[in-house]
Amino acid sequence: MNGKNNPPKSVEISGIDILESISDGVFTVDLDWNITFFNRAAEEITGISRSEAVNRKCWEVFRSSMCENECALRETLSTGKPIIGKTGFIINSDGEKVPISVSTAVLRDNQGAIVGGAETFRDLSELEALRKELEGRYRVGELVSCSPLMQKILEVLPAIAESPSTVLILGETGTGKELIARTIHELSPRRKAPFVAINCGALPDTLLESELFGYKAGAFTGAVKDKPGRVTIAEGGTLFLDEIGETSQAVQVKLLRLLQDKSYEPLGSTRVKKADVRIICATNRDLLKMVHKGEFREDLYYRINVVRIELPPLRKRKEDIPMLVEEFIERFNTLRRKNITGITPEALSLLMAYNWPGNIRELENVIERAFVLCNKGYIGIEHLPEEITTSLGDEKRKGDIRKAKDMLEAKIIEEALRRNNFNKAATAKELGIHKSTLFRKMKKLGINLH
Repeated sequence: MNGKNNPPKSVEISGIDILESISDGVFTVDLDWNITFFNRAAEEITGISRSEAVNRKCWEVFRSSMCENECALRETLSTGKPIIGKTGFIINSDGEKVPISVSTAVLRDNQGAIVGGAETFRDLSELEALRKELEGRYRVGELVSCSPLMQKILEVLPAIAESPSTVLILGETGTGKELIARTIHELSPRRKAPFVAINCGALPDTLLESELFGYKAGAFTGAVKDKPGRVTIAEGGTLFLDEIGETSQAVQVKLLRLLQDKSYEPLGSTRVKKADVRIICATNRDLLKMVHKGEFREDLYYRINVVRIELPPLRKRKEDIPMLVEEFIERFNTLRRKNITGITPEALSLLMAYNWPGNIRELENVIERAFVLCNKGYIGIEHLPEEITTSLGDEKRKGDIRKAKDMLEAKIIEEALRRNNFNKAATAKELGIHKSTLFRKMKKLGINLH
């Protein structure tokens, strides 16, 4: 017979064959937590062979971060409900930490009785590497930001740090001026020498002068021995003059000399000392307006205004709030020895809608307060202060929260699109939505389809 007329042979593919061919790790356990099945991908991800894994307790094989208190499979077997996409990590056979996401389901026999559980797990190492790469773009030293306004600053910060020029940092209270100054110091050739900060607005003139330049024994009543000033302590490093706009004309004259000649005289001394320090200044005041009013020396203004950095307030860079909140939660988890998972979308939406008159410092205080009230799990609306939960009228709050949610959703979709090289089908699959839903959301949120 002609081969063309022969019907194609049917190929039977079993469920086991399918499980062996997929890239996700799959294993099953019986009701005593003994592993009964272990597929090829599970071997590759864990580095443990099937023969070693089968008939052993699952926690002996996986050594997962979820095994003790947050076992997804245990929860599924106790509730009968599947869990989808829970993240954590396992320790592989080489002792390396492997980030994974897991999904679980119950196993039933022909009569519907539960006989065990099944878990699939996906290696997120590539996604984690991409996340760290993206984080690197948004981080310089301890500074984190994805705001276009802040990105312009972060891009030039290394060049500013390498130069010896005096820097003037402008911004509202709580915008992170000292953090910028510290970052400049840490990136500079002076990084191994001291970074010394002084708040010029917190001290009266006489005390500020002695704190800056030091004094000799006998310079005034109570000066029984020599005391070095902040300029001396910062030798070879960086001196940060915060709130320089609060200084008097008398102190300004001495600061001008320090900047012009790199020289100063301790109180009660007749000898001039030389200083090898880089000066970084900061203020929340309009110095140029103060110059015009005669409140700030014009010559000093032009001496400190060599390189100027203007920090935007938090209300103009709200896209940074999720990243800052994550940073603060991680920090306070370490400091307070807690394990707060994150923040609920509803609470984050309120933070996004709030105007933040106290800027980043206020946001940090809000998260610190939430840590007092929240012992575990997620920070919710009930853990936020009243000024945030009631600061907006009902209608305005609904509108602002809706805008904040749209902003968050757009950010999540855009990042997923980039991770998947703008492949819409792959992006929809990662987000767990239908492709048509993704298109609809992109259109609604104004995300460029190309």
